[in-house]
Amino acid sequence: MSHPFDLSGRVALVTGAARGLGLEMARSLGQAGAIVFLNGRDSDRLAPAIDRLQAEGIDARPSVFDVADEPAASAALAGFDRLDILVNNVGMRLRARLDEVTTDAFRTMLDVDLVAAFALSKLAAEIMKRHGYGRLIMVSSTQGIAGRKGDVAYITAKGGMIALTRALAAEYGAEGITCNTIAPGGFHTETNAHLMTSEASLKIARRRAMLQRYGRPEEIGGAAVYLASTAASYVTASTLVVDGGWTAHL
Repeated sequence: MSHPFDLSGRVALVTGAARGLGLEMARSLGQAGAIVFLNGRDSDRLAPAIDRLQAEGIDARPSVFDVADEPAASAALAGFDRLDILVNNVGMRLRARLDEVTTDAFRTMLDVDLVAAFALSKLAAEIMKRHGYGRLIMVSSTQGIAGRKGDVAYITAKGGMIALTRALAAEYGAEGITCNTIAPGGFHTETNAHLMTSEASLKIARRRAMLQRYGRPEEIGGAAVYLASTAASYVTASTLVVDGGWTAHL
């Protein structure tokens, strides 16, 4: 009997995987034995990530398309004979006061962060149904659980992903497909390093997070492997918070 976290023979697609948390989740899935397709819009930006993972012995391959372009996404997934794991990681951020967020900007955020995950999950599920096994994994945020000022569009989109998770879990449960959410807290990635390295920011982390620090990108990988594996075969419609205890801290 194989180890419950063994993903050998599984095929995974991770969106927004050129860097940051997407790349780390792709790495962890590959280390567990999966064939991992890294998605991004730009093949030149994807290439270094592919090269890095392949150099580590991971079967990493590119899948170049814009997740917000449904015809392009449909064409890309039509080339998959098998797809066992989809990680909907792509997301954009709009930090702005409510009176600065236009309706068009709000719609764009929902299209990229929420509608694209909905459309791609539907496409992936049709492939997963053929084998009676599937793992749909949404990457939301602790901001989708707790509200605050100055982040209305992102909070709405990420909160919608958590609700979408429950809905898809109900729709696909009879097909052997689970759907769960990972809700990361603050992670020290390339895109937000400038926000997390100041002494003021570090002081907040030491006060708010039970582990008294921000997350390291590689610390997200275990959550993805767990939810993708047979170890989580009876886990669906759930949100796994990975935030060092930040949101649970009174």
